[in-house]
Amino acid sequence: MQQFIMDFINNFGYIGVATLIAVENIFPPIPSEVILTFGGFLTTLSSSSINIVGVIIASTIGSIIGALILYYIGRIMNKERLEKLVNGKIGRLLCLKIEDIEKAEGWFDKRGPFTVFFCRFIPIIRSLISIPAGMTKMKLSLFIILTTIGSLIWNTVLVILGSVAGKSWNKIAGAIDAYSKVTLVVLAFIFIVGIFIYYKKKTSKKEN
Repeated sequence: MQQFIMDFINNFGYIGVATLIAVENIFPPIPSEVILTFGGFLTTLSSSSINIVGVIIASTIGSIIGALILYYIGRIMNKERLEKLVNGKIGRLLCLKIEDIEKAEGWFDKRGPFTVFFCRFIPIIRSLISIPAGMTKMKLSLFIILTTIGSLIWNTVLVILGSVAGKSWNKIAGAIDAYSKVTLVVLAFIFIVGIFIYYKKKTSKKEN
């Protein structure tokens, strides 16, 4: 994967960076840290025609495109479709109710902008957060603004780190990858604990 990313950016420059970042937003397992830090490193080579500002702009455009695709997927998976799932076998299996969706929707309506912005700095979640934003019909202009600012900060930091590190850019990418894996483990732990607490509360209510 890493070699493919490097070859793709070498061959297509800014378009390659934008394309890879857009795809990375839709498929989180693709390492954005490799794309951005390697792009930063390329700006230090005399044989390269790309510069830091160009890489940052291209990657941010790619981030917005990828985020918008997921946002509209969220719009397709609207509340009505979710309610059908909840009322079906999946909902019964997970012990979900319509009230649970309404609570989640209310939470995102209040804290959605804050969540969309700050989740842009959390691996994997930074991509997936676009879906609930679409599902709750967050105002498109606000979504684009928050996504642009958050992605611009994330991309700028990694591109500059890659440029400063030079030939050691892969060490930066490795450090970010380790951060991503730790984040994934923490999120998985929180998810498991959340499910445990949720079912415990459900069981307690039934017993009472």
